[in-house]
Amino acid sequence: MTQFIIRRLLQSIPTLIGASIIIFLIFALAPGDYVTRQFENPKMTPERMEQLRALYGLDKPLPERYLRWAGNMLRGEMGDSLMFKKPVISVINDFIWNSFLLGVAIMFFEWLIASIIGIYSAVRQYSVFDTIATLIIFMLYSLPSFFLGLLLLKIFAVDLRWFPVGGMITTASNYTGWAHITDVAKHMVLPVATLTLISVGGLSRYFRANMLEVIKQDYIRTARAKGLKERTVIFKHALRNALLPLITLFTLEIPSLFAGAMITERIYNWPGIGKVVLQAIYVRDYPLFLGYTMLITVLTILANILADVLYGIADPRVRLK
Repeated sequence: MTQFIIRRLLQSIPTLIGASIIIFLIFALAPGDYVTRQFENPKMTPERMEQLRALYGLDKPLPERYLRWAGNMLRGEMGDSLMFKKPVISVINDFIWNSFLLGVAIMFFEWLIASIIGIYSAVRQYSVFDTIATLIIFMLYSLPSFFLGLLLLKIFAVDLRWFPVGGMITTASNYTGWAHITDVAKHMVLPVATLTLISVGGLSRYFRANMLEVIKQDYIRTARAKGLKERTVIFKHALRNALLPLITLFTLEIPSLFAGAMITERIYNWPGIGKVVLQAIYVRDYPLFLGYTMLITVLTILANILADVLYGIADPRVRLK
């Protein structure tokens, strides 16, 4: 197992280098940069722009800029955010945990609801529940996040006033302890509901498809022939094997816990990394966006390795060689 992990880590190095080159070139070759974005300021002169380009190192050739950026990344230095005027790693640390809080809640409810719908739809295939669940799921799955987010905001925050309009905590509040937790939870309801309703559709279809494949196997018919209770057959024998292909899907969702949701966080004014990165794109704060993108890339590569390891542990038929 240790040799497998070490080998996979070494194999991921070329992938990481290639990804870093592509990511850097995408942003470096994109039209405009942070300095040209400031040209909207009437006081910005061409001479001052050239001074700023030299100050930020934007006047250097692309290979030199990439090598300097990559070298800093290897030392754990992501550079300074042009928008926040402080190290990128500090900016990410300030906001990423707010997105992580949302991500954990979304993943919990997404997998809980999807498993219930998927399992019951498979057991009751082509039933009224299966038909209605499929219809509702695909309707929600087809809705854009900004539309559903604004719809929930209009109904439950503006009209009914059941939940706050936005933010993470009540403005000018000094809540502590349980009162603070309750306040944050109220602000989380609508963004969590928005992303959960949109993402639960695809996952429930995975659950349904895997369960349908498993319950048609010979060993399931044998278990039923032995007189085992249907609950035991479904949850002890069928579900256990149906979950194996979902291990990869679960681990690949781990980076999304830190990625944030740009549109939804913007709609609900949630102070997460997604909202900050969206602002960084608007003002061409490429150091912040590059650091964020490389962080998600590293987490994705590690999640792939973790998926292989967990799959080998969960399924004895798989040998990690």
